[in-house]
Amino acid sequence: MGLLDVILGRGKLKEAKREPLFALSTARITLETELGLRPAGVAAVCFKPLSAGDFVRAENELQELLEVTARDSGSRLRRKSDEFGFEWLVIEDPDFEDLVTTVHLVGSELHARGFGPQLLAAIFKFEGGKHPVYWIYGYKRGTFWPFVPTGRDQERDNAEELELKAKLERELPVEQDTSVWFAMFDAPL
Repeated sequence: MGLLDVILGRGKLKEAKREPLFALSTARITLETELGLRPAGVAAVCFKPLSAGDFVRAENELQELLEVTARDSGSRLRRKSDEFGFEWLVIEDPDFEDLVTTVHLVGSELHARGFGPQLLAAIFKFEGGKHPVYWIYGYKRGTFWPFVPTGRDQERDNAEELELKAKLERELPVEQDTSVWFAMFDAPL
């Protein structure tokens, strides 16, 4: 970032940290045995689309990425836009290891194709508790946080989220600043 960027208030987006994502594979054992949470076989990667000028090129590359990734991994992929203008790549695979690997591959491919700074989060759904549990991975900070919606209007179970943090922070890089534990109520999973 140069002096002109500082003066004009422009900042450079942080690059995505993709490698800590694999910690979820090992934490799965604790999630299943100690907490009774099973992977739901679905995850998603959320990113901010590029500017209109880069959109056509990126759109073609993104479609190619989806086709190659689905073919190579055996996972099913679909794309969804949300009401806030974010793009979601939803991955379905009953094999959890393949699911995590495909999410990583999607993030790596997006990064390689110039979308690295636009990568926002990956979200994994788990079932078996009172409510569905989502583990969200923030690409910018390289950390996870739990999200437990109660099913009532934009309400989350903060007590259960803190309990999950306490039980998994030795296995996962859990975000310590709970003020950045963003909710994803309308995630398309």
